[in-house]
Amino acid sequence: MTSITLPAIIEDTAPALDVLTSALGVPREILASDEEIKAAWGNLPRILKKIPPELRTEGLVRMCVAVASGLFDSGINYVWNCAIIELREKVRRFGLNVVGQVIGNSDFDERALLDLKDAELLDLCLKLNLITEDGFFFLDQCRDIRNNFSAAHPPVGKLDDSEFISFVNRCAKYALGDEHNPVGVDIEAFIVALSGGRFTSEQQDGWVERLKETHEAQRELLFGTLHGIYCDPSSSGEARGNALTICSTFVTVFTPRIKSELIDRHQDYRAKGDNERHRASQQFFEKLGSLGMLSESERHSLISHACKKLFGVHQAFDNFYNEPPFAERLLQITSQGAIPDTAKAELVMTVVTCAVGNRFGTSHAASPYYEKMTRNFSPAEIAVMLSLPGTRTVVGDRIRSYKRCSQAFGDLVSLIDPDSVPTKVKKAYKEWQA
Repeated sequence: MTSITLPAIIEDTAPALDVLTSALGVPREILASDEEIKAAWGNLPRILKKIPPELRTEGLVRMCVAVASGLFDSGINYVWNCAIIELREKVRRFGLNVVGQVIGNSDFDERALLDLKDAELLDLCLKLNLITEDGFFFLDQCRDIRNNFSAAHPPVGKLDDSEFISFVNRCAKYALGDEHNPVGVDIEAFIVALSGGRFTSEQQDGWVERLKETHEAQRELLFGTLHGIYCDPSSSGEARGNALTICSTFVTVFTPRIKSELIDRHQDYRAKGDNERHRASQQFFEKLGSLGMLSESERHSLISHACKKLFGVHQAFDNFYNEPPFAERLLQITSQGAIPDTAKAELVMTVVTCAVGNRFGTSHAASPYYEKMTRNFSPAEIAVMLSLPGTRTVVGDRIRSYKRCSQAFGDLVSLIDPDSVPTKVKKAYKEWQA
């Protein structure tokens, strides 16, 4: 890049500044000293060289004039404005419509971009991978310095030449320079690829690798985007499948922030009464094996609904043939976290009733699912189970009325870990073991 040579100005400006401050009767010290001006002026060319020629706008000219006048507080304001203008341009070049998809705001437009506060703009640029994590850190410090030490607001103190040069260097390097991020995901291309057909194994591996390499802040955004795509009724089946496949690869390493983002989105659908997206979101968590992330009330609802479906099939015609898929789903749901106390009784009643079967027998294909759920019963659930033979319920009546059902219940009891049996039902447990 062509070197930049600034004119020698200290010999001309120093006397003028002395005369000006003297004429107004103020101390010369209110402005940067001649030595500081000279030091800052000498360091500017090396920093300005980092900025592409097309970005050396009038704002940078004004900054140089401010430096020559000893007004470092005005100088940082001018260069900061240049940085903010360029960051907005980066967002525009990315595509405002795509930004809206990424952040979940379909109304995001030029007006919304201009309305962003500086802190919000920096956060957005980080999420879009337009600046690196290092860039975000240093530019956020610059934002704080600009708010407290520039002419934009009554300053709380003065900057010396070293602090001023450091400020300009950060703006030049992280906002105005030609820096290219070494890692990251092109979100626009990622979204297009998701909808472009089912991923081949090579495509899947490629996107997974890019997600692994990008920084955490962008991953948080991308997983939220994938959740949104999966829940969007207008998304194709292939796009939803791709979104789920990618998330499945990372679910075991989801950070607390990623989990919080997904739960917040899920709860938003519920709060807004968007039942279609809410049901899709429940399915998303279920397929990831992460129903444990949802609230107890939601897990109760899911378990209760699955129990009712299974029990309805069990009581219907040809139940031995139809039960397995419903039993399998109930097992999948109950294996993804602790059972809410409010759902324990219904779960135990349903599983034991179906496992015991009727006087004609049991669904053999569904039995492995019932046996696994029985082995997973907690002490509280075991207590409910051992109380069932004496209840006026479908399963209680069957156990008392049919020898086959009584034997089937005894077989179920034998699956229980003796150490998990609560003291209050140990007697009943031993009787069924006899």
